[in-house]
Amino acid sequence: MPEETKGPDSVLPQPEGAKAPAETAFTGTPPAAAGAESKPSEAAKPPVAAKSAVPAAAKPPAAPAKPTGPVPEPWESEFVAQMRQQYGSGIEEALRYLGQTYLTVDQSILPEILRRMRDDEGFDYCVDITAVHYPKREQQFDMVYVLYSFPKNERTRVKTRIKDGEHVPSAVAIWETANWLEREVFDMFGIVFDGHPGLKRILLPDEWKGHPLRKDYDILLQDREWVQANLGIVSGQ
Repeated sequence: MPEETKGPDSVLPQPEGAKAPAETAFTGTPPAAAGAESKPSEAAKPPVAAKSAVPAAAKPPAAPAKPTGPVPEPWESEFVAQMRQQYGSGIEEALRYLGQTYLTVDQSILPEILRRMRDDEGFDYCVDITAVHYPKREQQFDMVYVLYSFPKNERTRVKTRIKDGEHVPSAVAIWETANWLEREVFDMFGIVFDGHPGLKRILLPDEWKGHPLRKDYDILLQDREWVQANLGIVSGQ
């Protein structure tokens, strides 16, 4: 009688020379079919970064409004009140700008005003005399007198307007420093000062034509005739 099989652990005898079947460990996942490509699992794939939305270009902030600059203010003082009372409309303006004061007066009273500024108001030094050219204006020139008082340590200006070709009374008799200052204005602007002791050019040769600080004088213009006659060269401008 054949021997009784003893459960699953029993092993049937194999024929002589036969190989024992290889044991396959079962892992719960069936082996891949032969020849199939191995694909990484979804869990093994690196995460794909979400595309971030590109923000629209931000508009630059609007430029701030340009601040308004300082403006002249009325010059109110006892001195100005007295001047207005005495000369009326001859005092055209009395203004204060950035802490500095100036009077604009009619040219007919200019010599009297200048002398009073020295004798009564103590402006014993004439710092400068100059002009400003406005070619499109009927009264093309502003005459400007810059005055200083040593006793008061104070500065002020007196201005008047004249037409092209009008003469101005000299202030040399009031301040000696006006001598060379008026010569410079004559040289650069062509304004004549009546009563000046020796009115002639001070920067340019006497024979020079034109007045370089007038706005109708071309910045590249020079007296080619004088340059060639006196220097023996042709102007390069």
